[in-house]
Amino acid sequence: MTYFKRHIDEQLLQWKNSPRRNPLLIRGARQVGKSTAVRELAKTFRFFVEINLEKQPGLLQMFPENIDVKKTCEKLSGTLGIPIIPGETLVFIDEIQISKEAIMSLRYFKEDYPELHVIAAGSLLDFALEELPSFGVGRIRSLYMYPFSFDEFLLAQGLDLTVNFKKKANGQNPLPEKAHKDLIDQLRSFYLVGGLPAAVTEWIETHSYIEVSHVHTDIIQTYEDDFNKYKKRVSPVLLRQILRSVALQTGNKFVYATAARDVHSSVVREALHLLTLAGLITPVKHTDGTGVPLDAEENDHYVKYLFFDLGVMQTMLGIPAADILMASDVDFVNKGGTSEMFAGLEMKKYRDNFQKPEMHYWQNTVKGSHAEVDYLSVRNGKVLPMEVKANTQGGMQSLWIFMRKRKLHEAVRTSLENFGRFDYYDPEDQFEQRHVDIVPLYALSCLDL
Repeated sequence: MTYFKRHIDEQLLQWKNSPRRNPLLIRGARQVGKSTAVRELAKTFRFFVEINLEKQPGLLQMFPENIDVKKTCEKLSGTLGIPIIPGETLVFIDEIQISKEAIMSLRYFKEDYPELHVIAAGSLLDFALEELPSFGVGRIRSLYMYPFSFDEFLLAQGLDLTVNFKKKANGQNPLPEKAHKDLIDQLRSFYLVGGLPAAVTEWIETHSYIEVSHVHTDIIQTYEDDFNKYKKRVSPVLLRQILRSVALQTGNKFVYATAARDVHSSVVREALHLLTLAGLITPVKHTDGTGVPLDAEENDHYVKYLFFDLGVMQTMLGIPAADILMASDVDFVNKGGTSEMFAGLEMKKYRDNFQKPEMHYWQNTVKGSHAEVDYLSVRNGKVLPMEVKANTQGGMQSLWIFMRKRKLHEAVRTSLENFGRFDYYDPEDQFEQRHVDIVPLYALSCLDL
């Protein structure tokens, strides 16, 4: 099977070559490509030991509570007939969430066998980790993996030159109009295909949105089957309902009553927590944004949520492909908050994958005010506001209000416009000059965040 290059490949090599590496725990939703990426890394080793604790339950006995990791490696080597040699062998423990003892054993690989390369991954791993809050602080390193980014989608189609050309563009050197329009067409396809490896592969092989939607349907069923594992905490029916409501409320503050009218807010909150642990949604939390760090001023009463994959969401909601492919640029960008969601997912994917993702936005909480800035990030130690817009027309009053309040001079607008930049002289703040970079939605990887 063809392997499509992923951003995480470089970070895995960085981990491999680090003299101070810890055992690595790859975290992410089902079917984002965790195991495949590890197998690709394994090609750089002489030997590769892969065990799956879900498919090979007989190996669970090798991870007792009081483990001797060197003896465990001797047993694994003898059982599987593969040498385990430090520096030459990669040991991969998949579906590690099956065994808390196996998870706990990772810390002992760091303490007693630090020269050995060890990676673990698993489905619904964060549920197990929640019950082991201090399982390996300082001894285990997490790496977060997501569905394909837009750049990875292009690379999978062999458009390496397009990606490199796009990364060289900026406000002073925008893309030629033909390249700009071609990338918008690719973006429309990505909105429908999304970034799950199975869907991307189907698109490359068939170029059929119908076949891609069938893949999405199968994936949705897989996730919903998982909901039965949470039924002691929240009803699977309610989890499906809340997940769909997240999709419907994309781009807006999440309203509990809209999601489930006859269910207590504490139960809805628990459902949202479980969906977050499963990697299916990402909270975007309100912050006052007066400075860094942004999470110092979070307000839990104002939260938006990102659905984990745009393509899967479109299929779940039954959005016809023609609604995306034939829409005007303005309708395309403004349709149901999907572009705001796309921008948030892209920003998350291009950040340091060794850091747990934290997303923020700003909303004026004064009664009667509707001012809101879609995302707040940090660049060069300062708060950077970002707006998702359809085009150059229309006001940007929310952005100006926020920048005025926080005495900021730099911002980003992302849209279907080509690269550009402009200065704004604020008439309500002694004509203070403020600068806005215009970055196309398809080029968010160019942001230095």
